[in-house]
Amino acid sequence: MKKSGCLMVFLFVAVCASMFVNLILLAALGARGTSGMAGVKLLKPKTFEERILIDGAGSSAKVAVIPLDGVIAFGATGSLGNSMVDDFKAALEQAENDKQIKAVVLQVDSPGGEITASDVLYDAICRLARHKPVVVYFNSIGASGAYYAACGANWIMCNNTTFTGSIGVIISTLNYRDLFGKLGLQSVIFKSGKFKDMLNGAREMTDDEKTYVQGLVMQSYDRFVGIVARSRKLDEKELREGVADGRVLSGTDAFASRLVDELGYIEDAYDKAAELGGVPDAQIVRYERAYSFDKFFRMFGESRASTNIELDLLPKATLLEPGRIYLLPSFFAP
Repeated sequence: MKKSGCLMVFLFVAVCASMFVNLILLAALGARGTSGMAGVKLLKPKTFEERILIDGAGSSAKVAVIPLDGVIAFGATGSLGNSMVDDFKAALEQAENDKQIKAVVLQVDSPGGEITASDVLYDAICRLARHKPVVVYFNSIGASGAYYAACGANWIMCNNTTFTGSIGVIISTLNYRDLFGKLGLQSVIFKSGKFKDMLNGAREMTDDEKTYVQGLVMQSYDRFVGIVARSRKLDEKELREGVADGRVLSGTDAFASRLVDELGYIEDAYDKAAELGGVPDAQIVRYERAYSFDKFFRMFGESRASTNIELDLLPKATLLEPGRIYLLPSFFAP
């Protein structure tokens, strides 16, 4: 309790000091008057700080490295405590608006995720790639939804041993009808239409329901394959009959199938981005979370709440929400 009290006193003093400094700055700005502010453009504060990975040879030009890790989903928490989709879009926007950033490397380690979230990232990458070169580098895995998003970039790279591809769509549900029978339970459903409970695990799906759900899956799959075919300049029919059957590929096989442009290591991706940006001596910087008091308080609150003990019978990666359409390798489905 004594340590906790000291910490709260420290936090209170820090907040008061921050407010006092801000008041002084506001007063100074007000003293200059509106005439002194004429023609002055206020700069938007940077959301992410830059950590230097490789120092440039006296050049002011930079290549920004933006990480994308984990399952892609709107509900996943990002580095700023918001949605990881919003965080990633904010990082791309910062890189686009920073005149010193001449190219971007997206360092990806993701098995994919929700189809809509992946599509939103794909669109954001496409918009950035129209203004600045974007190189995607897959680390251990860059599959399904992650590969979908990467198709918006100018150049895709990975290691020989990377798992990538998995061009396919999956939707899953659990059937627990037999378990209910053993427990003496029965599901009672009141519905407005025959498809309203089509993923109800307490009964078998009808043929009409299976046909309808399969149609939804194929609709998303058609969009996925179309994007891959256009971005990689591949024949769509050959793609469908070949590697676009949901299989996971090694980096070596992905390169042979023209799903990636180059094999190498992350340092090779830095060099490629600098080359495409026309800045061979550029500084390589990695975007990281900027410190602020509100983020510190949120982290402090989360650390106190994390004392709860959870028991999961299945790995979190397999706990997909029934009814959602995912771009994920099959081994992530329950």
